[in-house]
Amino acid sequence: MKEILRIFPPDLKSWVALRVGNRWDKLEEIRCRINQPIELIFEDEVEWITEVLPSQNDGMFLLNQLSEYSLYRLENELREGYITIEGGHRVGIAGRVNTMDGSVKTIQNISYFNIRVARQKIGVAEPFIPFIYEDNYVNTLVIGPPQSGKTTLIRDIVRIISSGWKDKFARKVAVIDERSEIGASILGVPQHDLGLRTDLMDGCPKAEGMMMMIRSMSPEVLVADEIGGEKDIHALWEAIHSGVTIICSIHGQALDDIKRRPLLENMVKAGVFKRFIVLGKRTSTYHQVQVFDSNGKRIQHYGDRWK
Repeated sequence: MKEILRIFPPDLKSWVALRVGNRWDKLEEIRCRINQPIELIFEDEVEWITEVLPSQNDGMFLLNQLSEYSLYRLENELREGYITIEGGHRVGIAGRVNTMDGSVKTIQNISYFNIRVARQKIGVAEPFIPFIYEDNYVNTLVIGPPQSGKTTLIRDIVRIISSGWKDKFARKVAVIDERSEIGASILGVPQHDLGLRTDLMDGCPKAEGMMMMIRSMSPEVLVADEIGGEKDIHALWEAIHSGVTIICSIHGQALDDIKRRPLLENMVKAGVFKRFIVLGKRTSTYHQVQVFDSNGKRIQHYGDRWK
C-alpha cells in the first residue's frame, strides 16, 4: 500500500504502517483530522493512533502530496470533495466551503481527510453472472450505501464480461471511469484487471463519456459507476436506444428507495433494468445481497456465502 503511505508525512507514515501491520487486506479507511487522533477503520473494528496528532503542517503535506504541489490542477476534484490517487484509492476532504451562485467554488482550510482503501477481488461477481445473463447480458443496476462494495462488484463484472466466462462469450465493454476507481488508471492504463475486451475512458464525466464511447468504440456493454445526475440518466436513455446493454451502480439503501427518486422513476416503471443487485450489511464474514427482477420480485438472496 505504498500509494497510500506516500501521502503521509514521515512521522504519521511510521505510525500508520506500524499499527496497520499486515492487516492492509482488512483496512477500509484511514481518517485523518487535524489535532485529533488518526482513526483506522477495519472490516470489524476501529482503532485509534493516539501517540501523534496531525498538525496543520501535516495537513498541508497531505494536500501537497495529493495534488503534486498544484492545487489548481485538482480544482474540479476539490469541488467534488474527493481526490483519487494511484491505485484507485479515494481521499475525501472537508473544510471551509466557498460558494458562488449557490454552487461550491472551492474548499479551503482543509482539515479532514478520509482515505478509502480500494482493492480488487477477483471472482467476487461470479455468483451473479447467471442472474444478469439471459441469452445476452441484461441492463443491471447495482444499489448500495457507501462502502457496500458497489465498485468492487462492478469491476469484477467488467472483467468477467470482457474476458468470457464458462459458456458465455467475451463481449466488448466500455467503461466510463469518472473517478478513476474502477480501473485505477495511471497515464490511461488500468492497474486493475478489467478483462481482454474492455476500453476505458478515464476521468471523464459520465454523461459525456457514455456518448463518446458509443460513437467511437462500438461497445456491446456500457458500464458506469455511481450515476445520479439528470445528465447521467439522459445519457443512459440514449445508450439504451442505441442498443447497448448498461450496467451501472447508484447510492441507495434499498430498491424502494430508488423507485421513489424522480429521475429514475420512469426508467424503473418502463422496466429498463431487468436486474437489480442490492448490497446491504457487510462485515468480514457476512455480506447481505439481494437480486431482484424488473418487477421488484426477489429472485436470489445471499448471506454469509458472498464475501
